[in-house]
Amino acid sequence: MTLLSLRRVRPLVDSAVVPPRTSFLPQAAMLCWAVVTALPLLWAVVSSVKTDDEILNSPWSLPATPRFDNWARAWTSANIGRYFLNSLIVVGGALVLTMLVGALVAYALARYEFRGNRLIYYTFVATMFFPVFLALVPLFFVVQQLGLLGTYPGLILVYAAYAVPFTVFFLHAFFRTLPSEIAEAAFLDGCSHGAVFFRVMLPLARPGLTAVGIFNFLGLWNQYLLPLVLNPDPDRYVLAQGLAALSVSQGYRSDWGGLFAGLTIAMLPVLVAYVAFQRHIRAGMTAGAVK
Repeated sequence: MTLLSLRRVRPLVDSAVVPPRTSFLPQAAMLCWAVVTALPLLWAVVSSVKTDDEILNSPWSLPATPRFDNWARAWTSANIGRYFLNSLIVVGGALVLTMLVGALVAYALARYEFRGNRLIYYTFVATMFFPVFLALVPLFFVVQQLGLLGTYPGLILVYAAYAVPFTVFFLHAFFRTLPSEIAEAAFLDGCSHGAVFFRVMLPLARPGLTAVGIFNFLGLWNQYLLPLVLNPDPDRYVLAQGLAALSVSQGYRSDWGGLFAGLTIAMLPVLVAYVAFQRHIRAGMTAGAVK
């Protein structure tokens, strides 16, 4: 090859390896969105270790001496510890039930062809667009007649019914992307349908299960409307109800430090879950979208 031809080829090769330029405007927009989202959270955390005078007189300054007794007072005197435990019981039970039922339904709809398959699937999808507040009155009477009003099982069942449609919708697309050859090989080895599901398909669907589990946890942990109607017992208040009661009581007592400490305690599980599993969320979203 001549020197002239090399000169003609070199610019093409160099242009292929140079990464494309990114626009500054999207990066600036993302930076502004990150600041708007993170600033209230940081302000609440800083305010949780300040005195009432510092919160009211110098809200944007750092505390002179961190007051971690605000957290202890919110945990014990404001019953945040009890509300936190109630939320763990209700959300944990609902999450286990939701993932089990949702995965079974999604797998059956995605891997088996039968009459009414599409109708059942689109019924689950349609319920996602139904506003929950329209069903609060009949739901209240159904739970009351079952004797589950203000109980852990009542809230767990309602939470699970609320989260199952999204779980089925998410996992349906994920199960369809799994290779059929692995399931056929398991059947040839003598596995039953249940063994194939629990021992083969569920481990393969772990990224999708992790992603939808985190989404369900975030949604159920922040749920307020359902427990407000179905959980009138103050001893069984979940954290959202407890924070609403705390905002009223501590506001009248002028205990703003305790109020911000309670808000910070409520935010911590959500932040920890997202930071710890953010890679699994991205992996589950992309794995379910690529076949």
